[in-house]
Amino acid sequence: MKNSVVQVAVKGLAIDERSKSPVVILQEVGGTRAVPIWIGPAEASAIAMEVAGKKFQRPLTHDLMVTVIEGLKAKVTRVVITELRENTYYAHIFLERRKEIVSIDARPSDSIAIALRTKAPIFISDKLLDGQTGEDVAPGEGDVEERPREKTETERAEELRRRLEQMDPEDFGKFQL
Repeated sequence: MKNSVVQVAVKGLAIDERSKSPVVILQEVGGTRAVPIWIGPAEASAIAMEVAGKKFQRPLTHDLMVTVIEGLKAKVTRVVITELRENTYYAHIFLERRKEIVSIDARPSDSIAIALRTKAPIFISDKLLDGQTGEDVAPGEGDVEERPREKTETERAEELRRRLEQMDPEDFGKFQL
C-alpha cells in the first residue's frame, strides 16, 4: 500500500529547552496535526530569515541552490518529508526540467528552506503526522522494569510532539537570530 502525504506549512520555530536545539514546527494545512523536527542553527536561521521576509546582501547556501536550480531551467515542484529512520528524518526535493521529474535526497531542514524560497509546497508522510514512525520497538519496551529506563530520542521526540500538538501556535516564542 502506498503511503499518502499531507501538505504542511511552517507554523513556527522554537528552541527545545532541554537540548537547546532549534525545532521547526510543521502543521498540516487546514488541520491541527503538527510534527516537530529538530534542525541545526544555520538551517533554522535560513528558515527564519525567509519566513520573516529578510534577505542578506549576498546569497546564502539555500539562495545559491535556488539560483543554480533556476539557472539549469528547472523548477522545484514540491518537497516531501518521507520517513523517520534511526531518529533521522528523510526528505526529497522534486525538480522538474523539460517535463522530466528528478527526486533529490535531502535533509528536511534544507528542503524546507529551499521550498520556502521557491514557494513550493511542502508535504509529509501521513504516518509521520500521526506519530507512526515505522521504527522497531526497543527490546523490553512495555515490560515492567525495576528502575526507570532513560527514554530514547524517538520517545522524547514523540513526547514533545504530543505536547506541541496541545499548544496554540501563539504560545511559541519568536525565534531569535
